[in-house]
Amino acid sequence: MSDVTASPSVRALAREKQIDLEILAKDLGRTTLTREDVAAGASGPAAADGTIYWDVDHSQYGPVSEEPMSRFAQVAAQNLAAAQTLIPAVTHHDRADVSAIETFRKALKPEAEARGVKLTGLAFQVKALARALKEFPRFNASLSADGKTLTLKHYIHIGIAVDSPFGLSVPVIRDVDKKGLWEIAADIGDLAARAQERKVRPNEMGGASMTITNLGGIGGTAFSPIVNPPELAILGITRAEITPIWDGEMFQPVPMVPLDLSYDHRVINGADAARFTTYLVNLIADPRRIMV
Repeated sequence: MSDVTASPSVRALAREKQIDLEILAKDLGRTTLTREDVAAGASGPAAADGTIYWDVDHSQYGPVSEEPMSRFAQVAAQNLAAAQTLIPAVTHHDRADVSAIETFRKALKPEAEARGVKLTGLAFQVKALARALKEFPRFNASLSADGKTLTLKHYIHIGIAVDSPFGLSVPVIRDVDKKGLWEIAADIGDLAARAQERKVRPNEMGGASMTITNLGGIGGTAFSPIVNPPELAILGITRAEITPIWDGEMFQPVPMVPLDLSYDHRVINGADAARFTTYLVNLIADPRRIMV
């Protein structure tokens, strides 16, 4: 008997697309499959006439070697390609002052060590994003496939993009708005660690209100993350850097973290994105407002 959980319509689609659900589930690292999983598994980088337009014999130009893409990586790539093709996305860039957060984090370091929890700036940013989503409910929504219905979510779950040896995965922290800072920090550490070992459970994936992709530990000053459907926006974060900020009399050295908000322009317009990001920036600059 199959260990894969899938509805009759999903199984019918898999038969139509000639996709083995057992293999697909194994490659994705979970046992519950949706229509989106099957549809993504069946799609490919084909042109309108069905040809693969970058199918090139590279060996004619010099020595090459080949490395197979895992099924997990193939499905992720197909999802990203579909999202980039179908979603008219725009990226809004801003910066947030993290002086107060860094001061607060240093003050909490002894307690963090006693609790055995790594308290990073990301925990504050996750909590701030949850507050912003509550303030701007249209960002916490999904658009139907036909573009006619907007589903507003009355929960706040935040996806955390994790780079692992198996490829990019997005485990989800549930009910962030109902959790305290220590619990959020512990969830981040736990999910990130288990994602590295491909031990994230199926019920810990999917259903996010919005995803955060954080490159701060690697580098960069800005980027344009791809919206992770069926979400309507994604927040990119890069490494904080000391920036000279004019205080009215002189320049002050201020640690600023770049924020990159990519959003689906079919639902969210530029003015709304600017308001959302400004609200988020103000929350990050004053962590007391995050905790209230």
